[in-house]
Amino acid sequence: MTDPLDQRPFWGATPLFVLMAVAVAVVLTVWALLGGAGQQKPQPVVLGSPITLADQYGRRGGGDAMAGKFLLVTFGYTFCPDVCPTILRDMSAAVDLLGDEGEKVVPVFITIDPERDTQERMKDYAAHFHPRLLAFTGAPEEIAATAGDFRIYYARSQVETGMDDYLMDHTALVFLMAPDGSYIANFFYGTTPENMMMVMEQHL
Repeated sequence: MTDPLDQRPFWGATPLFVLMAVAVAVVLTVWALLGGAGQQKPQPVVLGSPITLADQYGRRGGGDAMAGKFLLVTFGYTFCPDVCPTILRDMSAAVDLLGDEGEKVVPVFITIDPERDTQERMKDYAAHFHPRLLAFTGAPEEIAATAGDFRIYYARSQVETGMDDYLMDHTALVFLMAPDGSYIANFFYGTTPENMMMVMEQHL
């Protein structure tokens, strides 16, 4: 899977943070293939955790909507100018390309900007993408804990917007998680819906 980097900011994130996301993913893959330092057998990548944040309907952990489902998880924020909407659109398209099998997959969006991304705003935002998209928010410390479990970096950008608004820098990845909560794969920004779909097909 390729990561078509250019010189424009992504997701309110500078190219440096996109490169950091690529580096983290590569390190995780190599570590898994080598089985960690000094081990003979490959070890699974331990990434992620059960999502206990509240979704756009106020349900902790998405209620029953995620039980027994594969998850496509990404982190971002609703005030993102372009890339967050693009990746949510591509995630939604990938799920739809699976046809009936897509019922086994739930797209998940977790904010890294809880100050502005309230439950009502997340509900309105999610409605623009997939009917089964679950959008999670919570207290800042809850967001930090969940992002840490997925090894997501985020911070308020130092880029001047010229307004009272602000951008957010953060790692730009999509994670495919199994129904038991284990990590399966990740996708970089720019991965096509068709490629996401083909990877998911191998595990459904």
